[in-house]
Amino acid sequence: MASPEEFEAAAARSKELPAKPDNTTLLKMYALYKQGSEGDISGDRPGGFDFKAIAKYDAWAGLRGKSQEEARQEYVDFVNSLF
Repeated sequence: MASPEEFEAAAARSKELPAKPDNTTLLKMYALYKQGSEGDISGDRPGGFDFKAIAKYDAWAGLRGKSQEEARQEYVDFVNSLF
């Protein structure tokens, strides 16, 4: 499993990607990062026309139940695969 240091290093490295990832990739990175750093999502799903917030909420909620350690490892592996 990825250590917290490896996780944070991958987060820093994700800002140096050679090209801007597509929205699907960005949502996956966001969800894995949030699950790895905070655990299961809490709070209500955003409503209205804030489609970006809704997409981010749904992506993170899709990982509910995944351990933080597993999410951190997946995040590190995923970021590394983008280089």
